[in-house]
Amino acid sequence: MRAGVRHVAVDDEGAGQRLDRQLARLLPGVPRSRLFRLIRRGEVRVNGRRAQPEQRLKPGDDLRLPPVHEAPAAGPVRAPRELVDRIVQAVISEDERLIVIDKPAGVAVHGGSGVGFGVIEALRAARPGEELELVHRLDRDTSGCLLVARRRSVLRTLHALLREGGGFDKRYLALVQGHWNLGARRIEAPLRTDLRVGGERTVRVHASGKAAVSRFRPVQFFGREATLVEVGIDTGRTHQIRVHAAYAGHPVAGDPKYGEAAFNALMRAHGLGRMFLHAHSVSFVWPESGVEFSVNAPLPSELGSVLDRLASATAGRRRARRAQGT
Repeated sequence: MRAGVRHVAVDDEGAGQRLDRQLARLLPGVPRSRLFRLIRRGEVRVNGRRAQPEQRLKPGDDLRLPPVHEAPAAGPVRAPRELVDRIVQAVISEDERLIVIDKPAGVAVHGGSGVGFGVIEALRAARPGEELELVHRLDRDTSGCLLVARRRSVLRTLHALLREGGGFDKRYLALVQGHWNLGARRIEAPLRTDLRVGGERTVRVHASGKAAVSRFRPVQFFGREATLVEVGIDTGRTHQIRVHAAYAGHPVAGDPKYGEAAFNALMRAHGLGRMFLHAHSVSFVWPESGVEFSVNAPLPSELGSVLDRLASATAGRRRARRAQGT
């Protein structure tokens, strides 16, 4: 059925929720792709202003909901059993407040924008009695530590830490192009998200963008071909590490959007079949107790194998140079 324009105040249940998740709750008969279009066109507004799907809501926020056609409820949509099993097996830590998943590359964190199901839908299917919410996001092609809150109060606490900018210590491992000769480098460059025809998002460094800070540190060099770097982020912008790495002149290996084609082809020859970006650790201090929480996700075997091949090739070139010099 079709309703008129509605204004809904965000209650405690909706506080801390992403806008797209709250809309899915308020408009259960509307496809997620349609919800994303409503947000992008400005038909959905928060406190009278345009918003982004990932915007977190606060108690008392006024949501403007346009008239839309809601299909009759057809019962819950279930994630495929194969995906559910895969995500359950990816749980690496849990307690009464949090579940930590070592997210596989190639799996979205949630459904929407052409993706039917993601990590959170699969986990909810496996644990139907729990109110599970994503604490943060990872790009679809990024693997590693993903936190899921088991209570709304936990979600609000962790979102407050994320807003502080230094409350969360998130570290990534990335293989980047060339010999990183910048040392330990803090990159502070604002990022702006643009929408292309068809709804594809692209991010670039731009003065009008949102503040973004990444801290790069070289870990291992592979001649002049590539460098393994550890990256800490003080902000969590879309595609932040990938864009900052490219901005520094060292794009991430296997990155189809911001990477360099010849380098990606070279890395494929070394066995790389995905983007080399892995969220390997998360740590923070619970504010009410002062107890530190820390978790690590080991580098996936397919990425470790690439490093082994690169190390072997680099060592081989060194031996050849020494032999030529004798």
